[in-house]
Amino acid sequence: MKPDLFEAPDYYNIDDLLTEEHKLIRASAREWVKRDISPIIEDYAQKAEFPKQIIKGLAEIGAFGPYIPEEYGGAGLDQISYGLIMQEIERGDSGVRSTASVQSSLVMYPIWKYGTEEQRHKYLPKLASGEWMGSFGLTEPDHGSNPGGMTTNYKDMGDHYLLNGAKLWISNSPFCNVAVVWAKNEEGRIHGLIIERGMEGFSTPETHNKWSLRASATGELIFDNVKVPKENLLPNKTGLGAPLGCLDSARYGIAWGAIGAAMDCYDTALRYSKERIQFGKPIGAFQLQQKKLAEMITEITKAQLLAFRLGQLKNDDKATSAQISMAKRNNVDMAIKIAREARQMLGGMGITGEYSIMRHMMNLESVITYEGTHDIHLLITGLDITGFNAFK
Repeated sequence: MKPDLFEAPDYYNIDDLLTEEHKLIRASAREWVKRDISPIIEDYAQKAEFPKQIIKGLAEIGAFGPYIPEEYGGAGLDQISYGLIMQEIERGDSGVRSTASVQSSLVMYPIWKYGTEEQRHKYLPKLASGEWMGSFGLTEPDHGSNPGGMTTNYKDMGDHYLLNGAKLWISNSPFCNVAVVWAKNEEGRIHGLIIERGMEGFSTPETHNKWSLRASATGELIFDNVKVPKENLLPNKTGLGAPLGCLDSARYGIAWGAIGAAMDCYDTALRYSKERIQFGKPIGAFQLQQKKLAEMITEITKAQLLAFRLGQLKNDDKATSAQISMAKRNNVDMAIKIAREARQMLGGMGITGEYSIMRHMMNLESVITYEGTHDIHLLITGLDITGFNAFK
């Protein structure tokens, strides 16, 4: 594995907009990625195995619930700090960022926002420290872009709930200690339930043969007459808006994270273009290669500005779901296009594990689909600007 020489591009001096705390948080995450992720990630991706030993490091850099208040074990940071951490982690690998995103935005966030004080104190400190890992159960085998059609359900049995159903494409499920699961009650209303490993009838088979996010653990959540204590219901928000609120937080993190993947591909291609000699000069001296690089840095800069402004709106609690949707769609699309262009610049070397580009490209094929597909986010923007619902 080559040494990690990554240098982040900042064409518009966006660092001038960051606080010293932001820069310190980012530097800590960047150093950790260079030390603990870059040397091992290609091997783990080839093996299709999640490196569990990195969980402690993720917790130490504040990747688990960075915006969760300190009284619950979080770092109490702002939303731009959260974005910068996700950017640095995804620069290393999208699958590792997925692990952190799920823990933060899809498990800790709903417990914090929708849970009881008892639930917050019971679960959040252990999730923040990485002692416990969580997963989020919304997507089902037959209900992806239409989560409201879910069939997973629970019944009130008097002193407990009885949960039945299945969830698919669940990050962290094979090793999760807890799962925040969304299911319909007997009236068809969606509620969140906290499910713990060890509950009878709860299983988490792993999904194999992935060509994408290979260093991330993906699986199912299966519920066969699982008895759930009534105190495990999240009481403070119901309906489809509850899980979608979690997805807003996660999509925001993805909007930043995708920039990291794009930066890594750009930085790799730029370095290669200065070293690779063809026809008597570096390929970076040819017009077509300069065009590719110029377009890459332009799109990265636009995405940085989009994410930073969205972070300001999030900090002020003014960011709308539609604004977050736009940033997720734009930035992931930007990243996957840069990965493809960078791969071409490296020629045959671009498909090897000696460079990170092909791994990023494969990972981004999942990122462009999960938590709202590219097309669904387009329709979210369309609905927002026209007022017409094209989903139905």
